[in-house]
Amino acid sequence: MRKIPPLRALQVFEAAARQEHFSRAADELFITQSAVSHQVRVLEEHFSEKLFIREGRGLQLTSKGKLLYQELSHIFDSLSRLNQKISGGYSQDLRLAVYSSFAVKWLIPRLSDFRRQHPDINIRLNMITDDPELSDSVADMFICGQTDHPGFWHQRLHQERLIPVCSPELFERGEQIELASLFNHPLLTVDEGPQGFDWQLWSQENKLVFPEAQQMHAFSHVLLAIEAAIAGQGIALASDFMVTKDIADGRLVSLDLPDIYTGFEFNFSCKKSRVKEPAITAFIDWIKGQE
Repeated sequence: MRKIPPLRALQVFEAAARQEHFSRAADELFITQSAVSHQVRVLEEHFSEKLFIREGRGLQLTSKGKLLYQELSHIFDSLSRLNQKISGGYSQDLRLAVYSSFAVKWLIPRLSDFRRQHPDINIRLNMITDDPELSDSVADMFICGQTDHPGFWHQRLHQERLIPVCSPELFERGEQIELASLFNHPLLTVDEGPQGFDWQLWSQENKLVFPEAQQMHAFSHVLLAIEAAIAGQGIALASDFMVTKDIADGRLVSLDLPDIYTGFEFNFSCKKSRVKEPAITAFIDWIKGQE
């Protein structure tokens, strides 16, 4: 006779570990937060092991909690595929984990076209800021920077190219903005983490040195810098595909200044074993056809 943990408690634990939050797990499972806490306690009592460390409102898995979550992710993925095989169909509900910048400035404005073509497929967007763990427990599809995860199929969507942009008002009221006069204007710079600030990368690529009095306004995210540029606060560097519509609509002007390729690529990813699922195939075909 097999001795297995309480199945309901395992389901609740997996959701809480994946969401890293009891209340979000409760929302996903349509139960109360206290019910999530109760089921986690049931499981901890069953194993006589702590599975979570509570840190304020967040959660951190213990070593035994991490082991359990990793194994459950594989088990639940297998059960999901088994369910599809036996029921003879595939889910029309897909979760897409995508960078917020890509989603806001590129994907969302186009998504109505996909929904018009495939009204039976529901896409749920999960915003990410860093490369996530590629796993069905996180999402069914991903748009991020990873390209070499084992067992996953990848399709390059865009190679990042940064172009200088500013508002039409700033462009029109100043002298011609060129390399000689660029540093007379505030530069809206984004912290790219280990890579440094984007304007610093741009200056190194173009062998230029900022004057000591150069005015810089720093942002943690490119979306903030783009909005500041639209508001006329200075000159930003933005991925060309992100500002195509802003330029076409007259909210931004692309300056006649050098661009730079950062080496970063936006890639679509999903499990190789799921590429032929009808809903995922439909999304792949659609996104490959977008400019």
